[in-house]
Amino acid sequence: MLKLKIHKNLLECGTDEAGRGCLAGPVTAAAVILPNNFTHPFLNDSKQLSEKKRTELKKIIETEAICYAYSHVMMHEIDEINILNASILAMHRSIEKLTQQPEFIAIDGNRFKPYGNTPFECVIKGDSKYLHIAAASILAKTERDAFMARIHQEHPQYNWKKNKGYPTKEHRHAIKELGTTAYHRKSFKLLPEQLKLNL
Repeated sequence: MLKLKIHKNLLECGTDEAGRGCLAGPVTAAAVILPNNFTHPFLNDSKQLSEKKRTELKKIIETEAICYAYSHVMMHEIDEINILNASILAMHRSIEKLTQQPEFIAIDGNRFKPYGNTPFECVIKGDSKYLHIAAASILAKTERDAFMARIHQEHPQYNWKKNKGYPTKEHRHAIKELGTTAYHRKSFKLLPEQLKLNL
């Protein structure tokens, strides 16, 4: 059973990102503040849930959260500042968009940079320990998947609707055959034989 949050008496947001290991598309983060009476039997790390369950939970989270926000950090920024900094930037931007600013931030993972003077804690596998981080993981994942489904229409040959930009065999094969698009992260190792790829 996941705990609600780390500090019972503080206005606390959970934050998480999706798409860090992808070759194409943005890295997307979400921040969520849940009410103190929030419970849900299925809410868990988004990776443990089916797409259908994530979509159902997204609606519940958006209806019941005190506030929530998400942000995409696009490919050119990822290439400029690297994926770790881009992931943290996406979390910062999401927290900034919240209609109520948190008194404490709970982050999935082990890396974060201070957000103003707000105290924070990094929690490894936080999305399977705390409800607000799990909620953020679901919003980040569903919003990013929706973005990838939209850009799939522009470049269906990469099948982003299915692989979401991750380095599947099919995705790498399409890059090898067709080259890259504006949505590919040029700083990533897009192919094992990177030197043979004309970027």
